[in-house]
Amino acid sequence: MSFTFFDFLFGCRAARGVLPCMVAGLFAANAFAADLPLTLAEAQKRALEYSRQLPAQDLAVSSAREMAVAVSQLPDPVLRLGVENLPVQGPDRFSIARDFMTMRRIGVMQEFTRGEKRQLRAERLQREAEKNLAEKEGMVAAIQRDTALAWLERRYQEAMGEVVEMQLAQARLEVQAADAAYRGGRGSQSEVFAARSMHTMLEDSASETKRRIRNAQLNLVRWTGVALEAPLAGQPAIDKLRFDISALDKDLAHHPQLSQLAKQQEIAETEARLAQANRKSDWSVEVSYSQRGSAYGDMVSFGISVPLQWDRKNRQDRELSAKLAQLEQAKALREEAFRAHLVEVRAMHNEWENGLERSRRYERELIPLATSRTQATLAAYKGGKIGLVEVLAARRNEADVRLRFLQLQLETARLWAQLNFLYPDDSLLTNKAAQ
Repeated sequence: MSFTFFDFLFGCRAARGVLPCMVAGLFAANAFAADLPLTLAEAQKRALEYSRQLPAQDLAVSSAREMAVAVSQLPDPVLRLGVENLPVQGPDRFSIARDFMTMRRIGVMQEFTRGEKRQLRAERLQREAEKNLAEKEGMVAAIQRDTALAWLERRYQEAMGEVVEMQLAQARLEVQAADAAYRGGRGSQSEVFAARSMHTMLEDSASETKRRIRNAQLNLVRWTGVALEAPLAGQPAIDKLRFDISALDKDLAHHPQLSQLAKQQEIAETEARLAQANRKSDWSVEVSYSQRGSAYGDMVSFGISVPLQWDRKNRQDRELSAKLAQLEQAKALREEAFRAHLVEVRAMHNEWENGLERSRRYERELIPLATSRTQATLAAYKGGKIGLVEVLAARRNEADVRLRFLQLQLETARLWAQLNFLYPDDSLLTNKAAQ
């Protein structure tokens, strides 16, 4: 749905001849602001470049990959130095050369971890790196979505502010007209009070709108880092989505959060296979050279160390059972998350379609009716058939209808942003963000 509300609003105001100078001023302001426009797509690109989450996640991916290479290697050999059979009593005490049993020993011990285990440990960290990449995709989608929400919030809050400002300007003119009519004997004092009351209410509404606009500007700065009052330009087609709702069951499997759960399941599968491999012991080999006194010959020793899995049913088998339980847990969580996301997305899609339908009704019927009512009451007032109170009521009704329409469009646009950026939009990725 193209955003034609401002054209409609300004057109109807100009046609009635109300505040032509103000309308022209607003158009001039928009033309001046167009020098440095910030479209939604540009805001999202800047947000990806501005984010520190993505570089941090890249470092996590790099860390996991580096560790995968490290754990695939054999453990470092162990250098062993020592003195054996050193006397502590008698004439040869603390001598390392006079007793034939005393030896200075140097040796090397190497643990030979099974290749299957090293491979699985490396694979587990590779799966961790892939999970970090899936998390990065989720971050990209979240940044694009949250930036879109911030951009749209500011866009519509500013639109509401323009409506309130136009109504406030009209209220000032109506206060002047009511005062003039009262002094000329053509109006009542109650009409003056009514006009001033409405003007004060609109001033309060304008203050509240300015507060919301300021907060929306600050939120957009938080995501993009652009100047606080950088002008916005363009309007996304919030009546179109990047995915086909009929293929949601298939497409949702690639949702970043579900992809993360899929990678977590793969990690659990690898850990279960590693626990299975741990049921086989790793051996260690040691070779040492022992030097005795000059009167005695040197000696060489060697040996093999093998862990004895004497309680396998309570250690290795229990570990394997725990890992298999974690695998089933990961599968269950993934399936449950898929069901929850499927219902959530369908519900948001239903609300989005309802918002579009209601917006079309506002544009087609409610806003024209409110405008026609205001024109009719204004004509009747000029003809002396009704009082100013009725005109003010019609003005207030029209303003409320226009503000409700913009609020409805904002809510619909929020749903569009949440749906449209379920997945990252690759067309918005820069080289920096895509690495």
